[in-house]
Amino acid sequence: MMYQIDDLYLSLPDMTRKPLLGATPRIEILKGLSFDVPKGSVLGIVGGSGSGKSTLGRAMLRLLEPTGGRIIFDGTDITHQTEDQLRGTRRRFQMIFQDPMSSLNPRRRVAGIIAGPLKLHGLDGIDARVNEALDMVGLPRHFARRFPHELSGGQRQRVGIARAIALRPDFILADEIVSGLDVSSQAQVLNLLGDLVKELGLTLAFISHDLSVIRRLCDRVLVLYQGEIVEEGLTADLFDAPQAAYTRELLAAIPLPDPHQPWR
Repeated sequence: MMYQIDDLYLSLPDMTRKPLLGATPRIEILKGLSFDVPKGSVLGIVGGSGSGKSTLGRAMLRLLEPTGGRIIFDGTDITHQTEDQLRGTRRRFQMIFQDPMSSLNPRRRVAGIIAGPLKLHGLDGIDARVNEALDMVGLPRHFARRFPHELSGGQRQRVGIARAIALRPDFILADEIVSGLDVSSQAQVLNLLGDLVKELGLTLAFISHDLSVIRRLCDRVLVLYQGEIVEEGLTADLFDAPQAAYTRELLAAIPLPDPHQPWR
């Protein structure tokens, strides 16, 4: 297994309630989650706003430390590892963010953006690795000299993907990365991710509120509601016969060409 999540709990400070004395109250975001992510698979994590899906993703990458349970990455318990202990592991998992305009440094050219993590991890052959990453995401090499504001939304997201794959990680978390794109750009990015998963042997977790996007890319789906798993299963099974009422609500929210036709 690439990931084993065992009885995971996570709470965060409630910044809306500041007591005069004592510790800041905490809000429980994740509530006893348990699931596995096999190597080479694509897991969809879906839920509405506030369901905990982005918090779960950040916990999996240890950007947040759980308050209970365990996170096992490729056989190693990373639940409470220090930053020094995580340093070697961090190269093996990467994240693609929702908004490339906020996650890409506007003052750096594309080459510098992709090269940043490579330099951080002390890798050599930086220029060759940057060119290879651009090739893999379908961007011309001369784009290396451009700034983020000179690119379209889809092109910026490809730069984010290039930055993630340049390190040749084992696992990538993609958090709502097509939600701000038009339909054509969404399709292109989803096709690219599917190709990269096969070509590089990646394991991918894809976070989205949109089940139609999840259906196109993912092998399995995890449905979150208020920090709990309400349904998990193969993508085809979940779409054909959803078991949870909340899953059926999410499916019903997908626009259909003919509203009188069932989802099938």
